[in-house]
Amino acid sequence: MNESAPNLEALKRRIASLEGHASVRADRLFTLGDEAADARIGGGMAHGRLHEIFASEPVDGGSAAGFALMLAIRAASAMPILWLREEAGERAGGLHAPGFAEIGLDPGRLILAVARDSVTLLKAAGDSLRCAGLGAVVIEPWRDTRLIDLTASRRLALAAEQSDVTALILRAGAEPGPSAAQTRWGVRAAISTALPADAPGNPAFDISLLRHRGGPDGLAWRMEWNRDQCSFSATPFSRAVLPLPAGRSAAGGKCGASSFPP
Repeated sequence: MNESAPNLEALKRRIASLEGHASVRADRLFTLGDEAADARIGGGMAHGRLHEIFASEPVDGGSAAGFALMLAIRAASAMPILWLREEAGERAGGLHAPGFAEIGLDPGRLILAVARDSVTLLKAAGDSLRCAGLGAVVIEPWRDTRLIDLTASRRLALAAEQSDVTALILRAGAEPGPSAAQTRWGVRAAISTALPADAPGNPAFDISLLRHRGGPDGLAWRMEWNRDQCSFSATPFSRAVLPLPAGRSAAGGKCGASSFPP
């Protein structure tokens, strides 16, 4: 795409301004809902920024999608949520309206759009993030597309900041790379705690804060989702994660292609 030199320089200055933010005002944060966890991450997550959600393993894709939608619910409050998906014929699983109701979301608040390819998806995401009438936009590319690079993430981050719409990019089949995202999360499915009378428990996740621009990272929690309160709560399994040498697992061996902190 051709851009004039003045416009390009203006974009570079704007990006530098964005990346220079060491903190976000407390009134521009949305919380997980668990006081202790929110305190550890500086009060919550930033509205109007880009946040990344990765599945720890391919089998955790459904859990990562659920976590992304739950964050969107927290960020959007009563405003509409847009979910943008890239079309994929062999995709296993789809979005299910009764499932939205089961986690406390009115399906009428969710707008679903399907893009034919990654180029269309990113264009639609950039345009949608400029719509201040949305509370959050979930962006779901298919697998690991090279188009979602540092430049693409910067454009999404800038669009989100300008409109104050929160962007959540779901990378269920991808590996982390350079990005302008404010936070990066790893999600793994967890066993929920049974409710009274051995009823099925609340959705549970092992989540890791892999990166937090301008804030603490290397943290992990076992979280459960309360659909009545639309809020997360940490279980006693919560812990801090010690940084590991690049390419090494906690056991000392080399990490696999999709390894995250446990």
